[in-house]
Amino acid sequence: MNDCLPEVSGTWQRVESTLRQVVANYGYQEIRTPIVESTDLFKRSIGEVTDIVEKEMYTFEDRNGDSLTLRPEGTASTVRAGNEHGLLYNQQQRLWYMGPMFRHERPQKGRYRQFHQFGVETYGIDGPDIDVEVILLSARIWKAFGISDQVTLQINSLGSNEARQNYRDALVEYLKARAEKLDEDSLRRMETNPLRVLDSKNPDVQAAIADAPSLLDYLDEESKTHFSNLCERLTQAGIQYQVNSRLVRGLDYYNRTVFEWVTESLGAQGTVCAGGRYDGLVEQLGGKATPAVGFAMGMERLVLLLTTLQATDEDNRAADVYVTSMGVETYALTVAEQLRDSCPELRIMMHCGGGNFKKQLKRADKTGATVAVLLGSDEAEKQLATVKPLRGDGEQETVALSALAEKLAGLVN
Repeated sequence: MNDCLPEVSGTWQRVESTLRQVVANYGYQEIRTPIVESTDLFKRSIGEVTDIVEKEMYTFEDRNGDSLTLRPEGTASTVRAGNEHGLLYNQQQRLWYMGPMFRHERPQKGRYRQFHQFGVETYGIDGPDIDVEVILLSARIWKAFGISDQVTLQINSLGSNEARQNYRDALVEYLKARAEKLDEDSLRRMETNPLRVLDSKNPDVQAAIADAPSLLDYLDEESKTHFSNLCERLTQAGIQYQVNSRLVRGLDYYNRTVFEWVTESLGAQGTVCAGGRYDGLVEQLGGKATPAVGFAMGMERLVLLLTTLQATDEDNRAADVYVTSMGVETYALTVAEQLRDSCPELRIMMHCGGGNFKKQLKRADKTGATVAVLLGSDEAEKQLATVKPLRGDGEQETVALSALAEKLAGLVN
C-alpha cells in the first residue's frame, strides 16, 4: 500500500478536480458507498471463479461472525445501493464514484493493494447511444489532460449470455486440442473462465490462441446490430477505435459492449481505463432487470501516466504568499486573515516560531511562495505592508494595507 505525500498531493487534487468537472459537464451525479460490504455481494457479482474472489479480496469475519470484504471494485456496491434505495427500477441514472479499493495482488508499477478508482455507472438505458456517451465521456478526460494522442480505444462485443455460452463451448474445444501449449494459469482458466485465456499476457499462450475462434462470429443478431450502431456512432463522433475480438473483461458480469483505453507509455500493463455493459447485474443482485453500462480507471495509473508524459503542472507549493513579522505578530495575524478574506483563491501562510527576517524568508522560500509580506513596527504603526517578490526580478516595495490584496493578486500567477 502507498502513502500520498504532500509533494504529490497537489497533483492528485488537480486530477480529482478535472475528473469531477468532466462528469459534471455530462450531468452525472456522485454516489458514495461504504468501503466494507458483505463478502457475498462480490461473490455474486464478480464471480466465484475469478482471480479477484479466489485470490485477491481482503475478507474477514467481524465480531458477529459475518463475512465482510474491503471492496475490490465499485460497480457491485453501486448496484447494491441502487437496489437498496430504489434508484434503479424504471428509472434512468447517471452516476459516478471515486475512492479507495483493495486487492491483494502482486504490486506493479502504478498498482498498489490499496488503490483508488474513478468510475462512471449508467442505468436504465439499453440502446447504443448511452454506450457512445460513456465512451465520449472517457475520451473527454484524455482531452482535458491533453493526452488524447497517447491512448487508443479498443472495443469488442461479448454478445448475449446465450451467444457467449456458444462461443465458450467452441473456445474450450479449441483450447483442449492445444492444452500442451497452455501454461498452468490458462489450464485452470480453461475449466473455470475460458474467455480469460484470451487475456493471457504469456507470449506462448498468445501464440497458441492466435487462430482461436472469434467472439464476433458467435454474436446473436441483436448484439450484432447493437455493436454495428455503436461503431457507426463512434465514427460519426470522430472517435478512432480498434476492434479487438480478443478483448474480454476480468469480471463475469459483462455482456455486449466492452472497451479499454490502452497506452504504450507505461510498459506492458497498458490499460488505463476499462468498461462495458453489464445488463444482467442488477437482477443478479436482487433487483429488477435493468440495462447498465459504465467504466472505471485506476487513478494511480492515471497519475503515473500524466507524470510520465509530464502532462500535469507540478504546482505543489504549500503557499502563494508568506507573511513574516518582527515584533508585531498580532498585526501580522490580522493582515493574514484580511488577505484570506480578500483573496480566497490564494494560499496564505503566516510564519510561526519567531526568528529574524532572514530566517523567516528562508522558510518562505522553502514553501515555494511567490511573494513574501514583511511586517515590522513601522508597517504596523502606519498601516502598511512591505511586499518582497521571491521569484523573478520584481523589486521590493511598500504599499498601503488597503492596496495589499490588489498588489498580491497582480504578482501571484
